[in-house]
Parts: sequence; structure tokens; C-alpha cells
Amino acid sequence: MGKKIIAVNAGPRKGWNTETLITEASKGAEAVGAEVERFDLFRLEKYTGCISCFGCKRNKFKGHCVCRDGLTPVLDAIRKADGLIIGSPNYLSELTASFRALYERLIFQNLTYNVETPCCNERPIPVLLIMTSNAPDTMYTDLIRGYQQTLSRFVGPTQVLVSGNTLQLRDYSRTDWPWTMFDPQAKQERHDTVFPDECRKACEMGAALALY
Repeated sequence: MGKKIIAVNAGPRKGWNTETLITEASKGAEAVGAEVERFDLFRLEKYTGCISCFGCKRNKFKGHCVCRDGLTPVLDAIRKADGLIIGSPNYLSELTASFRALYERLIFQNLTYNVETPCCNERPIPVLLIMTSNAPDTMYTDLIRGYQQTLSRFVGPTQVLVSGNTLQLRDYSRTDWPWTMFDPQAKQERHDTVFPDECRKACEMGAALALY
């Protein structure tokens, strides 16, 4: 039986950069025999981030968030999976609020506050973290490194793929408030020349994750 990979889209826009890279990574995983189950966080039932109830700190619930809402099926699926692909656009120098909600609950359920065993996750799985950004990909090195380190510690070994200076609109001239900060031609040229390489890289990283 092939491996089970969970793919999570923490971006709201269908068919754009984040979703495209997640889809390509999923295709890579499927190409080597994995089964991919996908969740779109912006299309789930209502949910929140960690509510600090400390239910996961009780021994009988260790490693399990006890809050029941729209994120519960996602957390349950990740817990049983063999790998995780998760992607988010960058909003205001952070990942989306939807990503943060899942991230808080995914990490905190495995954090024990115990010096001897600070993490109770007994089944680490490989993670591919994808971030897209309108700004250059070099702007958020520390941010993405922090996420990579924490995910590696509490979920499993994490690789990252960052796509910067992304195309946000098909036609920048159609806004009623001109976006004079950008060079639409340069944006389109990057999308046509660099983004396809990033899609291929996402596909390769998805395959490597499934073969880990």
C-alpha cells in the first residue's frame, strides 16, 4: 500500500500561486505511488487557533488537540499520515491567520512542558512547507527558518520552498486604484520564466517527501 500524504492549502485564492505549488507537490507524491488527501482551510467549517485549554497536556490526550471544530479532521488526518504538504501565502510579513490556527494546534498538542521529553510526537513525518509572497523571497529568511525549525522539532523533518515576487493579477491595469509600486511586465516575465521552474521543484519535493 502506498503512503498517505496530507496536503493543506492555507491560502484563499483558487488557481493561484500557493494552490498551484501545492497541487504540483501533490502530483509529485502521487507519481511515486502516494495517496494524497487535500484540505482547503478557507473552505472548512468554523475553527479557531489554540484556545489554551491544556486538554492536550493530560496524559490520556497527549498528542491530541481536544478542541472539536473544523480543524479536527485535518489534525486527525495529519496524525495518521506519512507526510504533510502545507502551503500559505505571506500576508503582512506573516503566513495567513488560517495557517497560524492550524500551526498552533498542530504544534501545541505535541509540546509537553516536560524537560525529559519536550515533544510527545512518537511518529514524526516529513513536511514540505511552501510559502508564496509578492515580495522577494529573500525578505523572509528568518521567518521561514523559524517555522522550519519548529515543524522539524514537533512534526517531523521539514523542507521549505519559497516563491517570491509572485504575480498577483492577470492584468494590473484593471484595478480602480493603480498599483504603481509594481512593474507588471517584470511580474509577468518572472511568472512565465521562473514560476514554472518552481512548479517543477515543488513536484520533485513532493515526490521526495513521499519516498522519505
